[in-house]
Amino acid sequence: MSKVYMMVTITNRNIGPKMLSFYKENELAVNLNMLGAGTANSDMLDYFGLEATEKAVMFAVVTREMWRKLKRGLQKKMHIDVPGTGIAFIIPFSSIGGKKALQFLTDRQDFEKEEESILKETEYELIVVILNQGYSNLVMDAAREKGAGGGTVIHAKGTGMEKAEQFLGVSIAAEKEMIFIVTKSKGKNAIMKAIMEKAGMDSKARSIVFSLPVTSTAGLRLQEEDTSEEI
Repeated sequence: MSKVYMMVTITNRNIGPKMLSFYKENELAVNLNMLGAGTANSDMLDYFGLEATEKAVMFAVVTREMWRKLKRGLQKKMHIDVPGTGIAFIIPFSSIGGKKALQFLTDRQDFEKEEESILKETEYELIVVILNQGYSNLVMDAAREKGAGGGTVIHAKGTGMEKAEQFLGVSIAAEKEMIFIVTKSKGKNAIMKAIMEKAGMDSKARSIVFSLPVTSTAGLRLQEEDTSEEI
């Protein structure tokens, strides 16, 4: 699944609308937006001459070519390199649940599947589920049946959702939830399959699910001990 990435943009909330407009101008159709708050200490803020501000956080799926294009624009047009403006970064995908979901998330972007990279051979992975608001319990019930320990739910608003029917055969509301689940790589496929079967496009949740590689973890000692006991 190399050449496809999760792009994360964090910027001041008052710049958020301009950033969204910039992405739309560059034909980045599908975007998930949420609110956040900066946590830089006062000494750091004073050093850069900044004020504590509320943040806008955006998630989008991009190909390598799209990222290169956007990166140039972020630097030259949006001046993201100016201190206090924001940051954008990418994380490689390891899998996406279904070809139609991939087509929807990469709408208007050229994509050519490559062989899995060695980065995907990680002990843990982050499963991300995008779903209609109000159905997080349905997703988590399905995930727990296959061994998931728990998840974190974040509220978001999506753009480009009107195109979902073209790719997925169903309409999707703009009001979304995102669920983050960290799990062992060997159990990832079973969890993703259960979510797709019980909370997927045929359910009211309308879930889209994918995973990202996790290179190191802390706080999952009990899961690691369970594995060592089995050995």
